[in-house]
Amino acid sequence: MVRDSVTRDRVETLLRSVPGRFGSVLHSERVAARLGLWLGISFTVAFATGLFSHFMQHPPGRLAWPSRPVGLYRITQGLHVIGGLATIPLLLAKLWTVYPKLWQWPPFRSLSHAVERGLVLVLVGASLFQSITGLLNISYVYLWPFSFPAAHYWTAYLLYGALIIHVVNEWAKVRRQLWTREQVEPREVVTARRRFLGTVAAASGLTVLFTVGETYAPLSGLALLAPREPHTGPQGLPVNKSAAAAGVTTVIHDPGYRLTVTGAVRTPLSLTYDDLLRLPQHTVRLPIACVEGWSAEAEWSGIRLRDLAALAGIAPDAVLTVESLERGGGYRSSEVRPPHWNDQLTLLALRIGGAPLAPDHGFPVRLIAPNRPGVLQTKWVSKVVAA
Repeated sequence: MVRDSVTRDRVETLLRSVPGRFGSVLHSERVAARLGLWLGISFTVAFATGLFSHFMQHPPGRLAWPSRPVGLYRITQGLHVIGGLATIPLLLAKLWTVYPKLWQWPPFRSLSHAVERGLVLVLVGASLFQSITGLLNISYVYLWPFSFPAAHYWTAYLLYGALIIHVVNEWAKVRRQLWTREQVEPREVVTARRRFLGTVAAASGLTVLFTVGETYAPLSGLALLAPREPHTGPQGLPVNKSAAAAGVTTVIHDPGYRLTVTGAVRTPLSLTYDDLLRLPQHTVRLPIACVEGWSAEAEWSGIRLRDLAALAGIAPDAVLTVESLERGGGYRSSEVRPPHWNDQLTLLALRIGGAPLAPDHGFPVRLIAPNRPGVLQTKWVSKVVAA
């Protein structure tokens, strides 16, 4: 006990005599620089994968994303969500390390210093906003009146822009702390820093280990922190929106159900469920990849969308809109562009694992396509419109 106390006192004394430090063994510029490097990499990955997800859901103009590789969206969105969760320990550690500077007084010494600190405030606020709202979103907890996708999207630009300016402003200091050795550090300082950074890295690593199973099936048994178990739900798949929540529990069993194909077609179609069963059936194995990060594979059987389009005489470059029996909701319909609907893996599925679709999975018919967000895999399909 006495020896430990003496060691701590010695470290604090040594640190106060070393230029460029601001408080203690862990509130140091070198620790902050290392955590800042890790955060910069993490934020860059999150920004890139987040943009990919956004433009997959809201493609600008007539941009046509490829349908292959089949699991590309599954990987990028899993990386976005799981990587985002792993960023939280890094962010908290970084804020703890630099908080003496965040609360320094006076708050600014000049106009340029005030602008610099204002950008830091934007960076910190945007980082916390993205982390907290992102965590609540994947947990399906919505405590705000605004649209999460829109707020998350635009705040990402604010965050990353502030990050770039901050990196440029601090680059000389970061380079000096990470890649130069202007002084010989006390062994106690090096040991304490390594222990702290190792603990932070371990926290991020364990977050990944205990979450990645929601995307990577072999580790599903370790998905202790994952908000969704990828094999729990009707027919072995999770459900985000049930038939009851969509208000379709009655209409999906209507004997008068018809799947219609209209719009820019040579031969309009109106098919009963039995008509669909009599058409050539195909089976594919594809994942459902949700924007919340979880994904799971299943065996789907049904009609190739391109075969149905051929029956109706739809041009190969047409854009199809698949509409649901659901009356409302932001995703009651979705566009299917030529690379996807011409792909032989894209089905209007009638079965999953050899059994008719459960109501919560889109009975009587649902869309399933490769490399596509789960929210765009429209359920309870009633109409296909060509344009």
